[in-house]
Amino acid sequence: MQRPEAWPRPHPGEGASAAQAGGAAPPTRAAEPRFQEPSLYTVKAVFILDNDGRRLLAKYYDDTFPSMKEQMVFEKNVFNKTSRTESEIAFLGGMTIVYKSSTDLFLYVVGSSSENELMLMSVLACLFDSLSHILRKNVEKRWLLENMDGAFLVLDEIVDGGVILESDPQQVIQKVNFRTDDSGLTEQSVAQVLQSAKEQIKWSLLK
Repeated sequence: MQRPEAWPRPHPGEGASAAQAGGAAPPTRAAEPRFQEPSLYTVKAVFILDNDGRRLLAKYYDDTFPSMKEQMVFEKNVFNKTSRTESEIAFLGGMTIVYKSSTDLFLYVVGSSSENELMLMSVLACLFDSLSHILRKNVEKRWLLENMDGAFLVLDEIVDGGVILESDPQQVIQKVNFRTDDSGLTEQSVAQVLQSAKEQIKWSLLK
């Protein structure tokens, strides 16, 4: 707390004469500009819907929508508001929502009404670019469903508990590969690794 004597002191009689003359009172702490303290907990939710508004992937990081029913209603409202617009930002129910469409997918990142839109956009861009990498540039429903495990790993590397961990897609991909690749294979999602293992078992049985 700032010490009272730190304020400029009026000359003798200045305060009284100013009050009598209707002048401005000395500054008080209430007159200071107030800045909202930045929070690490930036992201409330991330979800991906198909072009019919059905959920494919979703993670909620606080209790704004505590039940599945409330989440689904929110996602439906968001989809109805954004699916036919060219904008990249929407405001709904006290939330700031940034989004991006790709073929038959809609990707959404949700923050509070006071959240920095650029921060949310950086999460969205990182998510899209990282998914584009693991899906071989096929950011569409079919490929996402076939690589859902990898998509969840990507999201976990970007956001954890609402805290933004990483916004560089190259770093995200490296960490995902490190987690899923203990045998020297590169650029494979968990689903692809499992598929490769199944194929190896099949061929070994046929020999």
